[in-house]
Amino acid sequence: MPQKKIIIKNRRKQKIAVIIEKNPWGKGLAFVMHGLGGNKNQPHIKTMGQAFFNNGYTVVRFDTTNTFGESDGKYEDATVTNYYHDLEDVIKWAKKQSWFQQHFVLAGHSLGASCTAYYAENHPKEVKAIAPISVMLSGKLSIEAHGKKKIENWKKTGWLIQERTSQPGTFKKLKWSHMKDRLKYDLLKKVKKLNMPVLLVVGQLDTSTPLKHQKILFNRLPTIKKELYVINGSHHTFRKQKHLVKLKSIFNRWIKSIS
Repeated sequence: MPQKKIIIKNRRKQKIAVIIEKNPWGKGLAFVMHGLGGNKNQPHIKTMGQAFFNNGYTVVRFDTTNTFGESDGKYEDATVTNYYHDLEDVIKWAKKQSWFQQHFVLAGHSLGASCTAYYAENHPKEVKAIAPISVMLSGKLSIEAHGKKKIENWKKTGWLIQERTSQPGTFKKLKWSHMKDRLKYDLLKKVKKLNMPVLLVVGQLDTSTPLKHQKILFNRLPTIKKELYVINGSHHTFRKQKHLVKLKSIFNRWIKSIS
């Protein structure tokens, strides 16, 4: 895929690294967003992007600020609000580009999935379809998923410290202010706005955004064009090749159905 990487500025004058894969077929436009602490070049993010590109879409991927990528900021300062604002700012910038197409598709993973769904709820007339994969529904439900003991320790110490799966032996630290911000968000409050086609996918072994949470959203979605898939053997993030192949196959079928 022909890629072009550029740097833009968000509303806080911070640098955001953006990759544009301009498709000569011009069949549509898709934004693909990573999750908390992720980046635009993770295999599952690139897999979703490739599915759109292979179906004629121009694809935009980007690193939010406050993540492990090429944009400004520190992971410890990450919030749902800053990720969502960065998505808004990238779309606002894209609207001024020659390749922009109205009624675009939004896809994302985990916290990125939440942000794309919030955007669709707030701007439903702009969005053709959404694919919020392994989506975090609300701060309240994510506390349930993390477990009471883990949350209490996070609040008490002020930090959530975890080993980085992609870089064993290194650790990531997240402030308690992240959870305070997360508790302000609940996708279900405006779920009736999601009348466009919706694709949900979750790993069978996902404990962060488990299948039971995805079913809550699926059952509340007003659209009749909704699909929910479970990838057997996968955890929250799709890492194994066989899981990525399955994810791409699901996306290929879905993209064709919305086109």
